[in-house]
Amino acid sequence: MNQFFLSELNIYPIKSLAGISLTTSILEEKGLQYDRRWMLIDQEGTFISQRKYPELALLQITLGEEQLTITHKNNPAQTISFGYGENTGQLIAVNVWGTDCQGIEVNTTVSKWFSALLQTEARLVQMPEAERRLVDPRYAPNNEVVSFADGYPCLIISQASLDGLNEKLDQAVPMDRFRPNFVFTGGEPHIEDRFDTFYIGDLLFRAVKPCSRCVMITVDQQTATKSAEPLKTLARYRTVDKKIMFGQNLIHQGSGTIRIGDELVIREWKV
Repeated sequence: MNQFFLSELNIYPIKSLAGISLTTSILEEKGLQYDRRWMLIDQEGTFISQRKYPELALLQITLGEEQLTITHKNNPAQTISFGYGENTGQLIAVNVWGTDCQGIEVNTTVSKWFSALLQTEARLVQMPEAERRLVDPRYAPNNEVVSFADGYPCLIISQASLDGLNEKLDQAVPMDRFRPNFVFTGGEPHIEDRFDTFYIGDLLFRAVKPCSRCVMITVDQQTATKSAEPLKTLARYRTVDKKIMFGQNLIHQGSGTIRIGDELVIREWKV
């Protein structure tokens, strides 16, 4: 009988910037604490991502006691900080993959820093605590909510799925290409596709939809360079209805603490 254990726990405080690996995290209603609670927007209020600006991968984030700090990987002198609750108080209409919600600009100094870095007008916004951005109701019947993540509060991938992909590639890629919140060991490649409901520790999750992939996984998260892989190889064996699938999107019930080493216990398998 397979046993599954959590081997990675990752958050991405600012959407499309570098992630942070943790040993423990608190699961909140919108997902893991601090995960995608901020994002960059353009003049129209649409989110900015590595799809157009791959250099965002080089912006590393440090969570301090009272503030968040962003540092350019290749130029540590290029850095800026702001407080967790810091914002102008003015609501801005923003859009994430066609869903409208609201953000609050952190401050103009931070926005100007990003604008200069990207050489385009950008603003950094935070999601208000009271904002209720709903998950697609076809997959979330209980009005579950999400942060500025693409569409779902959490994403899970098995280590076996990545290992299976790397066996097919000329040059292996690390898990950070796929930006999961949870990685687990055990089972065969893509066994997460068969998960229905399961526990991580004592928290209940449901795998509601495979994660469709785009060109963002072709960005090397360490160098910000792009190539055809691994999207090209995945397309050969993971295409469903003209979409390339890798990993499972999750919704969850309740809140609590999750730790590396927690066991995943499957309650129900997909038929």
